[in-house]
Amino acid sequence: MTQHSTDIAELRAGMHGLPPLTARLEPWMTQLLQDHPRCSELIDIYGSPVNVLHPHVLPRNAAELVEAGRAHGVDVRVFFARKANKGLCFVDAAAAARHGIDVASRRELQQVLGRGVEPHRVILSAAVKPQDLLELAVDAGVLISVDTVAEMSRIQAIAEKSGRPARVVPRIAPDPELLPPTRFGELANVWVKNLPPAGGPVQLVGVHMHLHGYSEADRRVALADALTVVDAANAAGHSVEFVDMGGGVPMSYLDSAEEWEAFHVKPRDTWKDDPLHNLYPFHQAPVRGGWLGEFLSGEVRGCGEDSAHTSTVAEALQRRNLRLHMEPGRSILDGGGVILARVAFVKKRSDGENLIGLEMNRTQCRTTSDDIGLDPILVRSRATAGAPEEGEGGEARGGVAAMNGFLVGAYCIEDEVLVRRRMEFPHGVRPGDIVAIPNTAGYFMHILESASHQIPLARNVWVDEAGAIHPDDIDGLPAR
Repeated sequence: MTQHSTDIAELRAGMHGLPPLTARLEPWMTQLLQDHPRCSELIDIYGSPVNVLHPHVLPRNAAELVEAGRAHGVDVRVFFARKANKGLCFVDAAAAARHGIDVASRRELQQVLGRGVEPHRVILSAAVKPQDLLELAVDAGVLISVDTVAEMSRIQAIAEKSGRPARVVPRIAPDPELLPPTRFGELANVWVKNLPPAGGPVQLVGVHMHLHGYSEADRRVALADALTVVDAANAAGHSVEFVDMGGGVPMSYLDSAEEWEAFHVKPRDTWKDDPLHNLYPFHQAPVRGGWLGEFLSGEVRGCGEDSAHTSTVAEALQRRNLRLHMEPGRSILDGGGVILARVAFVKKRSDGENLIGLEMNRTQCRTTSDDIGLDPILVRSRATAGAPEEGEGGEARGGVAAMNGFLVGAYCIEDEVLVRRRMEFPHGVRPGDIVAIPNTAGYFMHILESASHQIPLARNVWVDEAGAIHPDDIDGLPAR
């Protein structure tokens, strides 16, 4: 076993789930979590929890997608889905690597433009677009994903009044007979009948499709509808440059497929016997570049000028001289963040169940998934670090007994549980220790965070390539 492997094994020895789901760790995470004083100092300075970000993973992950496109003769452009993490360090990393940004609100758009991102590298995909947001988008010259025919009319009116062209990308809802229904976009035949006039104030430069889930086969079905609109728009005098394939790109939080498979067949020890039916697929294969390669080499059914035959996705895009735009969030931040939270107490519930209270609340590590399917890591405080071995009676040196229990948070709610799986602490846990939740940059930190109870939102810091830590500029911006 290498020294690096030994170090990781020692890190993971402090706690694990029942059954275990061993999180994949980046080298920078291992280095940070081995430095007990530094982790404690971060919480002393910035409070608990603190979100530690590593923006340099973004260009590496994006490069996988660009290279997969190049291997199939397709120009792939990556637009980082800003809603996945509000840290401005990721905006800067994307801009420095000449990637684009996908924004979903006025504040996101203002912040991105304020960081100097070029408008042609920004797409607005907000689900709800108030008038002032559309006016800002048209004035700035960013791409606008258009959800409905009515929204297209609003944009056209703004462009006519302002005298500035609007660069639009109609969003296409896939055929509900073939794929699950969606609240977003219009059917292809609706767009074909309601295209803006070519040469007018609205420039139709691309088409947008956005699917839930990760099926590349479903995306090929949706692409056929998108290409139908592309062909109709080009025939009407527009010059369509790209198809924007929004939605998820798969990533894997776990290295072990066997652990993930075992988790689904072994009895689960969960809070209130929660079955955890709605879980994100925390182990997937292939991911990113490999997955995109399968999509590009897969067949797309005939449509438009291809109606007489099928072709691969890559061939269909090449034939029309189209780029492929993508909007990854979670997968482009893979390896890019850790949440650090201090243990506030260890106590027993009235029925004797063990509870480990952390100085954080459940919205500070939460997505729409029922739970986070990876094991946190216990970083011992100065007092307990260096004394992990068990002594007599199953106790660790220093008098901390082995135990198991549930991680609970700061909200005054009976069901305020941070991880719904039971956690095992082979060498015990006590106040002052730190629980680290790895690989949480994508959505877990911010998508549902709340300042309920007037508890401040978590502060955000980022680690540069030399290991120095800096406060992220997002926390210095006004709340509104």
